[in-house]
Amino acid sequence: MGQMIKYAALIGLSLTAAACEYEAGEPLDRSVFGNATNSNAAVMAGERDFAIQLATRFAEEVPTTITFAFDSAQLDGNARAVLDQQAHWIRQFPEVRFRVFGHTDAVGSASYNKSLGLRRARAAVNYLVSRGISRSRLQAVVSFGETQPLIPTSDRERRNRRTVTEVSGFLKRHPTVLDGKYAQVIYREYIESAVPRTSLTSERSIKTTLE
Repeated sequence: MGQMIKYAALIGLSLTAAACEYEAGEPLDRSVFGNATNSNAAVMAGERDFAIQLATRFAEEVPTTITFAFDSAQLDGNARAVLDQQAHWIRQFPEVRFRVFGHTDAVGSASYNKSLGLRRARAAVNYLVSRGISRSRLQAVVSFGETQPLIPTSDRERRNRRTVTEVSGFLKRHPTVLDGKYAQVIYREYIESAVPRTSLTSERSIKTTLE
């Protein structure tokens, strides 16, 4: 019994020490508490661009970059597979626009590489269009040529021969979330998340059977 009391006392002292790390009235550790609320407040106050939030999410959920063979704007199998993933993500967000940036390595003249980067960007855009994405949502294609290498080198470097797809904004730009565009995205996903996975699986099975 005495040992149990001693053990309980030690636990109590540990908890008290942990609780006393912060003085009464000291602000909460914002790295742990209130992140969601702070983010929502920032969006509603116009302090954070919701397009940037979606851009971050896009970059986290799908590969944004494809690469090319030397002096080529042809899409290989890996590039098409990545663009298929991008197209799937883009179809889920009909309110959002995207931009494709083309890049090259440093081999060749600056003017030629500018043109080559543009051809690569157009190749990516054309493929996305072929996968059902409206061209009006692919806001522009831009070529940086050889000016923004991932790997600083004057030699051939595949990682520099690339296109990058990014979120560029909503179909109708508006300075605040009150335009409803971002709200529509969140609401749609909220509704879909409430459907049990088993129900979705059953619906797909029924649909497949009927087809």
